[in-house]
Amino acid sequence: MKTIQDWLSDYGESHQNETNKTVHWICVPAIFFSIVGLLFSVKISAFEVLNMPLNLAMIALLLVIVYYVRLSPALSVGMLIFSCACLLLARFIELQGLPLWLVCVVVFVLAWIGQFWGHKVEGKKPSFLKDLQFLLIGPAWLMSFIYRKIGIAY
Repeated sequence: MKTIQDWLSDYGESHQNETNKTVHWICVPAIFFSIVGLLFSVKISAFEVLNMPLNLAMIALLLVIVYYVRLSPALSVGMLIFSCACLLLARFIELQGLPLWLVCVVVFVLAWIGQFWGHKVEGKKPSFLKDLQFLLIGPAWLMSFIYRKIGIAY
């Protein structure tokens, strides 16, 4: 099994260009949020968790966090915090009366356009075309930069 450092190094190979890196700092969190928001739109029951209706995003994120824990318990804490922020943002958008699914579809499409443009500038294909797990490694790759900046080992 690859280590978290193996995954981050492999991902970093196609993310060397500064423009592409900047695009990823915007688009990767946006894509992550948009998927969370779309899944948040699928309510499972009237049962509430933390004053939010139980939804598909909560279940999916539980599985995603288990994946991150297996790779790096330390990074999984940051990803859990970010995931909770995405849930809260989705709930906030819903409470404003906006169609969450539509907001998320627009964000998703625009962010992927940005991602592919960034990779065109880089001149390298997106990592997920090699292995779909890179779709979950991208957010962890960004989190690893935050951890390094504040001196947290992962």
